[in-house]
Amino acid sequence: MVNPELAIAPMHRICKKAGAGRVSEAAAKALAKELEGVGIKIAKEAIDYAMHAGRKTVKAEDIEIAARKALGR
Repeated sequence: MVNPELAIAPMHRICKKAGAGRVSEAAAKALAKELEGVGIKIAKEAIDYAMHAGRKTVKAEDIEIAARKALGR
């Protein structure tokens, strides 16, 4: 990943919130890479829902439905 969309500092905070005592830079970068991949998958699915509904605009509910599907919730 040459140009990550997600900043590394929030990845450190997410790991800390999850209970990590310390988080390496490599771990924070890996989390950013994985979250970006999941985010793109969710966004693509949400775009499909919007297009199916005859809209060009992706709405919050499209993202929520796509996230539930992608994350198995």
